[in-house]
Amino acid sequence: MNRQNGAERPYQIVLFGATGFVGTLTAEYLALSAPENCRWAIAGRDRARLERLRTRLAKLAPRCADLSLLVADSADPASLRELAESTQVLATTVGPYVWHGEGLVAACAEAGTDYADITGEQEFVDRVYVAYEDRARQTGARLLHACGFDCVPHDLGAYFTVKQLPADVPLRIDGFVRTNAFFSGGTLATAMNALSRGRQSMEAAKQRRLHEPRLVGRRAVGPLGTPHFSKETGFWALPLPTLDARVVARSAAALPRYGPDFRYRHFAGVKTLPVALGGTVAAGAGAALAQIPAVRRALTNRFAPGTGPGEARRSSSWFKARFVGEGGGRRVFTEVTGGDPGYDETAKMLAETALSLAFDDLPRTAGQVTTAAAMGDALLERLRSAGMVFRVAHSR
Repeated sequence: MNRQNGAERPYQIVLFGATGFVGTLTAEYLALSAPENCRWAIAGRDRARLERLRTRLAKLAPRCADLSLLVADSADPASLRELAESTQVLATTVGPYVWHGEGLVAACAEAGTDYADITGEQEFVDRVYVAYEDRARQTGARLLHACGFDCVPHDLGAYFTVKQLPADVPLRIDGFVRTNAFFSGGTLATAMNALSRGRQSMEAAKQRRLHEPRLVGRRAVGPLGTPHFSKETGFWALPLPTLDARVVARSAAALPRYGPDFRYRHFAGVKTLPVALGGTVAAGAGAALAQIPAVRRALTNRFAPGTGPGEARRSSSWFKARFVGEGGGRRVFTEVTGGDPGYDETAKMLAETALSLAFDDLPRTAGQVTTAAAMGDALLERLRSAGMVFRVAHSR
């Protein structure tokens, strides 16, 4: 690796998209939680909005009165290049990433800058892997995607579960997630866009398979699974075709501790059969409606990007991810829990990811890596200290 000397750069962390809904929450978290000696800045395309955000942050933490403001636009490669070259770590909340994210990945890969986002878009992750993996490995850039609710609780939850099981044996883990949270306009826009791009997503996955080295002597997979009633959790389990299972499988491929033959399946946990059936029908209807441009526009106009649930609604939101792991004659039940998953906790996870990349003593990795492979225990302990719960429920 030919990693750049980050100590010579003006900033240790830059947050791009800081004036958006999740961006503002992330900036507020950094204002309150970043160490005193942290050199960080907020970035976006509108200086006036950045100035208003800085004033807001200064009320939370007076030292933010002098916070640096950086103007950049996802449609301006030169501004993104300058942004990437100014910092050790660049965290971004600007999505949908398939439209607005590639330029920043390219700039970070070229500059040897660590990159972190909160995407859940499989097409984007696969596409930028093919385009920038080799260059990022050459410069030493660590490219981390899905550093929010997609997919940190499940990636680190599976990692935590693996550590409770015997080594060097085949392992099987199922994850079940439940939440009562509401979505923001940006989340809806991203989801509708992803559902409308099935063909492009399949092509990006195909190209990734052609470029990605095959795992030799071991197996790590994240199959979709089938709907069923889970006796272990007492929930109906609906398979989730999200990025989470793929991320967990990539962590398993990168880390020998996951054993010679690893499988992870990812489900939504639903209490009753009618709700499970209703959820299945609603998901199918949503996927069908996403194919109609007029419907996509109407829905995204109804819930505009940059808007989201208020503080009172978020304060009552929660998530619970339960994991059932088995291998080597041992069975373990673990749990990861937290508050509002899509916004408050996502802001926390993105901020702590950036802080971990900037300050923690981490394994030497480069290219597109997962949170478990790049940070593992360091990020897990940071999130625990910040209030998220990782625990063993029981084992036998």
